[in-house]
Amino acid sequence: MTLFDATLQGDAFSVTLNLVLLAMSVATWTAIVYKSWLLRRVSADVAQGKAAFWQARDMAQGLAVLGALDRCAVLLPLVQAQQQRMPGTLGAQGDEAAQRTRVLRDALHAVLHRLQSGQVLLATVGSTAPFVGLLGTVWGIYHALTGISSAGQLSIAQVAGPVGEALIMTAAGLAVALPAVLAFNVMGRVINRLEQELEGFAHDLRDL
Repeated sequence: MTLFDATLQGDAFSVTLNLVLLAMSVATWTAIVYKSWLLRRVSADVAQGKAAFWQARDMAQGLAVLGALDRCAVLLPLVQAQQQRMPGTLGAQGDEAAQRTRVLRDALHAVLHRLQSGQVLLATVGSTAPFVGLLGTVWGIYHALTGISSAGQLSIAQVAGPVGEALIMTAAGLAVALPAVLAFNVMGRVINRLEQELEGFAHDLRDL
């Protein structure tokens, strides 16, 4: 019996649970594929962009180099933030170091928010999918017991469908959760490393 067969044999609640797991699986693998591509590209951009920027003769050449190498725009916004001025506003009041620190911090937070996008989805799916599968299991066993109690003459065919549906739902919940948990842990380590590199670059920019 496949998950599709179990879905056809189940009631509306079972169908809903199966569709929820399917949506979780699609969202998880979409996030995994996209974030794997993004983090691999950002890692290369940060390594090449930092080296090329600090080898530039001046800020103008550094901006030009980053414009060519920083394809995902993770370093370039930090450098551009250092060039921002807001004359005639509250942001322009105070010493120049405080102004630079503020705009650089805001630019860094925006870049880090992009890198962390999708992590909440992976964590949510990894923590909730097993319980969705367990709920389907409990519901399937309930139907199996109801069928046994209401059957005048008990047969394997009367309980095989609900029991098979229950077992498949448990496996489906785990199958959806495991890739999400593994991806969350692996990508979390990559993001933490990139955050440290970007924070160090921002600190060096502020002291430039």
